[in-house]
Amino acid sequence: MHKNKFTKRAKKEGLRSRSAYKLDEINKRFRIIKYGDNVLDLGCWPGGWMITAKKITQNGYVLGVDTKEIKPVEGCGFLLADVMKEDTLDKIKEMIAVVDVVLSDLAPNTTGIRELDIGRSKDLCLRALFIAIALLRVNGNFLCKLFQGEDSNEVISSVKKYFHQVRIYKPTTSKKRSREVYIIARGYKG
Repeated sequence: MHKNKFTKRAKKEGLRSRSAYKLDEINKRFRIIKYGDNVLDLGCWPGGWMITAKKITQNGYVLGVDTKEIKPVEGCGFLLADVMKEDTLDKIKEMIAVVDVVLSDLAPNTTGIRELDIGRSKDLCLRALFIAIALLRVNGNFLCKLFQGEDSNEVISSVKKYFHQVRIYKPTTSKKRSREVYIIARGYKG
């Protein structure tokens, strides 16, 4: 399998994933995460975003949630859980009381059937939004991966109801052929 330059660079730098560069790029441009923020990372496996978020927030707390176990990240918490299950929200609340930023790099297990994969991505995005609404402090931020498709505008409209600023962004570190974009939502209305 051909590896792109970011995958090779991540391996060389000892990072867990190339996605760390995506979060770093997005944060430099949009300042989603700030020093001292408490961050919830949904779909955190293998931990690349957690490490990046912890570097940015420094003394803030980062909690990762995933259905796959990860190697511990120093100064961060981890919850082995499925965000689509109802009791997961209560489990998150037990581990992190105040959330400044919700990150979602959730992605479905792709089938190769475009409409199905896009629909599953939409469902994950809406679930991440539901969790963000339940946990974010007023003026908090939300970052969510979405596979672009026919239903993208429905998801974006849903996000716009709850945040003052909403942008769509495709990081330069994303693969060109990928349908993934990121919804950047700032200023949770509460």
